[in-house]
Amino acid sequence: MNTHKVFVFGLALLGASLLKAQSVMDTYKAVFTSPPQHVPTTKTPDAPLAGNGDIGITMGGTPDKLCFYIGKNDFWRAYPVYPGGIALPGGLDITIDELRGASYHAEQLPGSAEITAKFSNTYCELKLSAWVAATDNKVVIELQSNKVVTARLRLWAAEGNTSTTAQGLGKVMWVSRSFENTELLRWPTHVALALNSSTDELSLVPGKKMQLVVSAYTNHDTPDWKNKAIAEAGKVSETTIEQLRKKHHVWWNNFWKQSHINIGDSYFEKYYYQSQYLFACSSREGKFAPGIWGPFVTRDEAAWGGDYHLNYNYQAPYWGAFSSNHISLTDNFDQPLLDYMEAGRKHAQELLDCRGIYYPVGIGPKGLCTAMWPLTPEEMLEKYATRENTIDGGYKFLGQKINAVFSVGNMLMRHYSTYDKAYARKVYPYLVACADFWEDYLSLENGRYVIHMDHFNEVMPNKRNGGIWRNRLGDFNSTLSLGLVRMLFQGVMDMSDFLSVDRVRQSHWQDILEKLSEYPLGTTEDGRQSLKNMEKGPQNKDVQPSGLNRVSIHGLILPGGVAGPVTDAKFNAILLNDVAHWADKQRDPNDWGNTSNNGIETCYPGAVRVGYPSDKILSYLKKRIEMNVYPNYWIVQGGGGIETFAAVPLTINEMLLQSYEGVIRVFPNWNRGKDASFENLRAYGAFLVTSAFKQGEVQGVAILSEKGRICKIENPWKGQPVQVTRGNKKSDILYGEYLQIPTAAGEKIELNLYTNQ
Repeated sequence: MNTHKVFVFGLALLGASLLKAQSVMDTYKAVFTSPPQHVPTTKTPDAPLAGNGDIGITMGGTPDKLCFYIGKNDFWRAYPVYPGGIALPGGLDITIDELRGASYHAEQLPGSAEITAKFSNTYCELKLSAWVAATDNKVVIELQSNKVVTARLRLWAAEGNTSTTAQGLGKVMWVSRSFENTELLRWPTHVALALNSSTDELSLVPGKKMQLVVSAYTNHDTPDWKNKAIAEAGKVSETTIEQLRKKHHVWWNNFWKQSHINIGDSYFEKYYYQSQYLFACSSREGKFAPGIWGPFVTRDEAAWGGDYHLNYNYQAPYWGAFSSNHISLTDNFDQPLLDYMEAGRKHAQELLDCRGIYYPVGIGPKGLCTAMWPLTPEEMLEKYATRENTIDGGYKFLGQKINAVFSVGNMLMRHYSTYDKAYARKVYPYLVACADFWEDYLSLENGRYVIHMDHFNEVMPNKRNGGIWRNRLGDFNSTLSLGLVRMLFQGVMDMSDFLSVDRVRQSHWQDILEKLSEYPLGTTEDGRQSLKNMEKGPQNKDVQPSGLNRVSIHGLILPGGVAGPVTDAKFNAILLNDVAHWADKQRDPNDWGNTSNNGIETCYPGAVRVGYPSDKILSYLKKRIEMNVYPNYWIVQGGGGIETFAAVPLTINEMLLQSYEGVIRVFPNWNRGKDASFENLRAYGAFLVTSAFKQGEVQGVAILSEKGRICKIENPWKGQPVQVTRGNKKSDILYGEYLQIPTAAGEKIELNLYTNQ
């Protein structure tokens, strides 16, 4: 068999499928046969969703009383205590009495990025399409009825929570909502919604499609936010809508062409692509970063303020985007962290007498802290069963010093994935500020660096513990902290080399890496070695090994990336054994890894990386999904929202391609009896990788080198020679377990099994 020809043919088929991205992706649609039950909500909505990474729409209500909730990532009540945080701008109600009791059928289409619906009863049938323009601040809703019916329209702004509202009617209908002049408000936010209608009643007639367009702007978009929303709504025409539609389809087609997988499993492929659709609806380059619930906010007082929760919730939604080659979706991640640096330096100096930055658990945009304790002792007593509201200067650090470093993981993922010099220059000061802090905070004792009082879990007073919490302080050498600190110093050294700066500091950073305490291990009752959450607990107490779990995965694997089969095979074997015993500790038979509250996006890809069998992981993952998922394919967990969008894409990508230890591995954890293929998954080193696995053998590997770095790849054909092809010309024949291949920027190379034919 000529392996090279077979591989190229396989890639041609993949390319052809991507040319039909929209129609192919729409086959992975979500179908709704009844109205949503969890809208409005302070958490995850179960309704049809669409968005453009800034504006999101949630279609609530019944056929006769539809409500489109309009959320926006930059509409915040910039108040430092909950219920500060993300807020709801408003929405559009569409009431059609003739549809009372109508059947409900809606679809969420990832390819065309729209919601379609059909409602019918014995009197009439209504068809609906709703989408958020990918390249504009507009929501488009199209209605068509087979009978004459009247649609009553109500454009509304949410009220309360110290906001002020206004409305007007002229050529268009408009409403506005503002947060300003409230004591302690850090900055004002205004939003205007304008509808291209001068009347609140719309007559639908057979054969004619009626198009409603809502234009939405905040003062963070433009100083002229209200006039711009009104003016643009007034300019809407069929021509402008068609122009918007074309740009919308171009954007989404290009998005779906950025990468592709085929694993022969329609169930997981649907979750893979719907999850990526939902994240692309939630995050966009040049816009405010999404909070815990993205732009799908359906009422004020969203849980945890819908803020940027820094001990994993904020970081996790982005994890699947790096390897899926959707880098632009990650572009907004860094700005809130950079904006908070001045405050972080003040916290470090005033609270811990350290240089560098020290971040609380929750922040928002533009230097906002969302996570302060209640401002009065009385409110503190009511909510947390203690009057002490001056803990840590009034800020919620919750016993954790590591919050700022958590985000370094995402910065390093992007750096290693792109080797973009401009990006490295942008975030390097943040990494150095984290290094400054930990140089001061680490303690050198008996020849090793140790970490005092940085806690594995959040520690805080609450009503359950009667407001008593200090007896829970005292973690020593938390596994989470040891992993993330190791990640930090290795990463800052790598970026220092890449930018050719701060070389004089590297000897100290290297000393920290060499002398940092080892990860704590213990012996279980059945005599096996197992990971401990920390070396010692509060009051210097011994702790029993609890095995690899969600929080320790954060330190070691995601985002830590400091453990694995190449880094330390012996230690990885211990972690793999811990994963093999997860079933022993399940609280629910369908909840392997105990992720019902948090961690589905962490535990499952973590299990892949340490080498647990892929088929078992997928079997457990399916049970966990079915345990709590909504019809819109949003996997639900108790402690957070959009982070679950990373769960399936990241788990599948890690089975097909890994590169986090500086070595590319194709199909590293894939059932050798199942065919699969992928195109343009992104590997560390700024490589785009394409490969296919068929009949138990890798068919070939194509690699596009963006930056001309040396490509180190594990031999896909163990123990056999590999033919390298450059520019359609065969070049080297390589041997060995690991192949090191020099590349040039923009060069495409192919690897195939050498057959001597």
